[in-house]
Amino acid sequence: MHHKNQFKNGLRIITEKLESTKAVTVLLLAGAGSRYEHKKINGISHFLEHMFFKGAKKYKNAREVSEAIDGVGGEFNAFTGKEYAGYYVKVASENIEKAMDVISDMLMNAKFDPKEIDKERGVIMEEYNMYQDTPMYQIGWDFEKLVFDDQPLGWDQVGTPELIKSVTQKQFQDYKGALYSPDNMVLALAGDISDKKGIELAEKYFKFGDEKKKFEFNPYKKHDTKERVYLHSKKTEQAHLVIGGQSNPETHKNHWAEKLLSIILGGNMSSRMFMSVREARGLCYYIHTSSDNFKDTGIFSTGAGIQVSRIDEAVQAILAEYEKIRAEKIPQAELEKAINFMKGKMILNLEDSEEYAHLLGKYELLHGKIMRPEEILKEVEKVTVEDIHRVASQILAPENLKIGIIGPYDEKGRFEKFLN
Repeated sequence: MHHKNQFKNGLRIITEKLESTKAVTVLLLAGAGSRYEHKKINGISHFLEHMFFKGAKKYKNAREVSEAIDGVGGEFNAFTGKEYAGYYVKVASENIEKAMDVISDMLMNAKFDPKEIDKERGVIMEEYNMYQDTPMYQIGWDFEKLVFDDQPLGWDQVGTPELIKSVTQKQFQDYKGALYSPDNMVLALAGDISDKKGIELAEKYFKFGDEKKKFEFNPYKKHDTKERVYLHSKKTEQAHLVIGGQSNPETHKNHWAEKLLSIILGGNMSSRMFMSVREARGLCYYIHTSSDNFKDTGIFSTGAGIQVSRIDEAVQAILAEYEKIRAEKIPQAELEKAINFMKGKMILNLEDSEEYAHLLGKYELLHGKIMRPEEILKEVEKVTVEDIHRVASQILAPENLKIGIIGPYDEKGRFEKFLN
């Protein structure tokens, strides 16, 4: 059973004792990411995430940080999204103090040594170049920019070469000071740990002051761009394609129906897209439908890697599946299959204490409440065939759809005609 506690300075601690494991995950989440940036500092949240690993007070450099965790066979990593960033260490529970010590030192005492910043510029430029050379990733970001336009929600987390080459120690200090405050963070502990022990350790290691967060994220602004097709002409062996459009916020009443719709369309190997576009026509190797939801909007899309010579056929095949699910209600049995798939996947994921900590911490940080797995499953089971039909009619309405493509093509009009 989870326990939630809040310190006077606003730091929230959630502990979840999991009986089935001898491991524990310490995860610290902060409200930061590309939504908290403006044009000149796009990418700072992600660069900052790298810099936290470069040494602080007790663990003075990258080697000491990694040796501390490697020395107990732990795992550690971090991630930066659009609305939050996370830092976690997963260890055998007897090494919990080491995990707490390393994460708290990193996040409270980071030095942002200018020499280390300069070295890391090269690392992050190579990460940037890797994505540029991996159209399967890049097309997702390009598509977000097409849907959300040129505003923080449409920017990717890696940021711009200009920022990567020019960001300073002072900018890091200011950004960290503005957002890494106790009232804008959640510490989630999941695994072999009691609530009492979690609180004791949080008090011992996370001695934050009373700093308050300085600003909120940039709200999504409706825009009137008429662009419906993004085409990046590039000589590739495979064309990469995304088709979809704007959807609903995470707290929307149709949220779980939207998640199930994405599973039915392209969430697994027996989904509609997989069966019709890959199995029946042999057009692609990968194809996947996903729904990403933020605090105030969302994006629903199908992405695929397509034979270059058959791109028109693939665009039509995906649009035909959208049209079909809008026009006809799905059979009850297909909905039940998707519900059971989602339940099974969730149970498998939650075998992992890191996934468990992430689920509890994310809902608390973004929405100020905890969503337990059993509550989510209850919501998922309530979804009806009518709900799926309503959501499909809204999100997959022809006027809502846009197309993003990376491949050896030079004529946008060729793809615009499929949307008209």
